[in-house]
Amino acid sequence: MFAERTQREDIVHFLNACYACTGQREFYENANSQRVSIDFLHQYVLVNYRSVYARSLAVGINHFNQSQIILRLLASGKEAIPKEGALIARALATMPPQRAWKTLRDVRRLGINNRRTRAIVRDYMRGRDAVFDCVKYRNKVKAVACHNHLSLPGEAGRFLFEKRVAVFQTPLFEQVRRAWHSAEAVYELPFTVAEGLAAKHRIPREQFLVKIRPRMTQTEKLRVQKSGEVEIDLGRSPLTKLVLYALSLPELTEEVMAAISRATVRLLRSSPLSLGKVSAVLDNSYSASGTQEKKRRPLGVAWAVDRVLAAASREYRAFWTHPFPGVKPAARGATDLSTPILDALDTAPELLVIVSDAVVNDPPGGGSAVLKYWQSHLDPKGRVSIVHLNPVFSASDYAPRALAEGVPTVGLRDAESLPTALAFARFATGTVTRADLESFLDRRAEEFLATGTEADHVE
Repeated sequence: MFAERTQREDIVHFLNACYACTGQREFYENANSQRVSIDFLHQYVLVNYRSVYARSLAVGINHFNQSQIILRLLASGKEAIPKEGALIARALATMPPQRAWKTLRDVRRLGINNRRTRAIVRDYMRGRDAVFDCVKYRNKVKAVACHNHLSLPGEAGRFLFEKRVAVFQTPLFEQVRRAWHSAEAVYELPFTVAEGLAAKHRIPREQFLVKIRPRMTQTEKLRVQKSGEVEIDLGRSPLTKLVLYALSLPELTEEVMAAISRATVRLLRSSPLSLGKVSAVLDNSYSASGTQEKKRRPLGVAWAVDRVLAAASREYRAFWTHPFPGVKPAARGATDLSTPILDALDTAPELLVIVSDAVVNDPPGGGSAVLKYWQSHLDPKGRVSIVHLNPVFSASDYAPRALAEGVPTVGLRDAESLPTALAFARFATGTVTRADLESFLDRRAEEFLATGTEADHVE
């Protein structure tokens, strides 16, 4: 019985970490401590629960941890389990291509070189537009092709490895060749390729952005828009990215709010969620401002969750730690969770969702004390379901920091993962068996391999 409980807690602990940790600096901890902590968890679960480790690729964890799992599985192929290679290939196919190519380039950096790895890399390239990838991800593709001795199609080998070619028959390769010599030809290329060549030709930045705009992806437009350099089409961005963009604006417009509403509808259409009477406690204390690498990320996740819950609930009330005028939250002040938790429970919800990094300092431990008293004295039968969603990984805890004993804590990278997080919360309560958890992982793995659809969202 003790062994069963320990095993279940190990698995839940690891999956929780993989939902939240990105190996980057957080408000209270540096990047190095994050890396050391998550590296330990990966190695521990790989050695002790390899079956679980491989199937973790299918349960909606973030791309950083998917990449770590892929590399470790490829490096230890002798211990491979059935369907492991298929899970790796599927994960690579659903990752954003820049992430996937970086992962495959890391195969070379780590000295991983075996027949299975070469086959997976070969099949990944066959499923891609080799010409486009050779142009947009040239250095990564070159390193991967060289390390894995890939046979490149058409003129790809000449393009990657020969310095001087008179002319290419492949149109995109020829456009790149001409852009090396002609400033006007730069605008026929993908943005990330054209950007470097524009600097080489000393094209003024403002002029370049105006003329290259039709060639930019939505993600590129969002990234550049943060510096105020180009207008974007708000119609296709995922909800969390739109919210983070909105938080960066000095003032919100009706157009941006309408885009957020449409993104919420799209999210719930792809991942249906139907809830009853819900209250949410949302942390917008100063630590929610995040870090330079993840600016306003915790605040953005809280606001995006607020939008999803408002749309998915029959009845909904939101309680921010620091109330604000208007619709856009701001990160400020200390963290008092006890007051908004009491206010939220006073509405008699069926579900209470708390989004916070769980660092409570006004007063320290206040939120935990309120929840403990509520569960032990006022609601011992658990009429109100309580879930704590934490967008921040705590290296010292090897997991997202918990808020109170008896309240399940689930790591949450973005609002797109909210349906998965709420479904996973029941495993974090400790009331289900390892068999239940294994069954959940089996179902998700089968769905992951069977659907053949792309990932619902990208980082």
